[in-house]
Amino acid sequence: MADLLAYREASKLKGTYVDTLPTAIFERTGRVHTTFHQLMTATGRLASNNPNLQNIPIRTEQGREIRKAFVPRDADHLLLAADYSQIELRVMASLSGDPGMMEAFEAGHDIHSITAARVFGVELEDVIPDMRRTAKMVNFGIIYGISAFGLSQRLGTISRSEASDIIEEYWRQYPKVKEYMESTITYAQEHGYVETVTGRRRYLRDINSRNGTVRSAAERTAINTPIQGSAADMIKIAMVTIDKELREGGYRSRMILQVHDELVFDLHRDEHDTVIPLVERGMREALPLKVPIVVETGTGENWLAAH
Repeated sequence: MADLLAYREASKLKGTYVDTLPTAIFERTGRVHTTFHQLMTATGRLASNNPNLQNIPIRTEQGREIRKAFVPRDADHLLLAADYSQIELRVMASLSGDPGMMEAFEAGHDIHSITAARVFGVELEDVIPDMRRTAKMVNFGIIYGISAFGLSQRLGTISRSEASDIIEEYWRQYPKVKEYMESTITYAQEHGYVETVTGRRRYLRDINSRNGTVRSAAERTAINTPIQGSAADMIKIAMVTIDKELREGGYRSRMILQVHDELVFDLHRDEHDTVIPLVERGMREALPLKVPIVVETGTGENWLAAH
């Protein structure tokens, strides 16, 4: 079975990237140029195609090797990767105003470890990797309306009843998050839409459906959209601001790629000390939240090294 899965991964990487990306190189520039679409995703995130550069793998060792193929334009440049840290959870903390979650971010703690300590009733220093992994799954799963069954299936190590207990304890530890989700669903049922922080609306025609399955899906969308949509708005605003500053400032560095919560730049080596703070500031100040916004940056001779 392990060999079959390994073959499947290798075959997909070869067919999707190794064989395909070289054919996407534009003859005049010698570079790959993707096309970004603003209207293809309901959440407001940019979508990339021809080729799709937002699905370049990062979680597996073989997949990460693909990123090594992405290099700066010339020897005078490095690649700079700037990534929002746990931005959707920070947006959720800000929208819900939950004191426990906000306190964790304000103190600079690892939110998954803090959640693990709270949910499992242990001291922070006693949190073990399995506890943190479970807490991480719950933190991100809550945004997408994960159920006890779904949590149990994803983790594969706990029963449905154990998963239910963990989620119930999560609500006890972060009660304002639950209140926010319930009030968001109520608002959607009354108005037929939800909004991001910037006021961008998403209409939900099935939010009052008599079909329970259809209605539940719309409720999950209602909860997720203000969070994921606000994060999408944030990085778009940052992109516009940063690009304007780079051009008006006469910089030779250029923004070249956006992948979900990450921006990638051709960074001129002589501008290392000025452009990195400019990028970090532009991303942090794009859409102020009630909790600190953290931007992690890295540079390297290829995309993997920068990330």
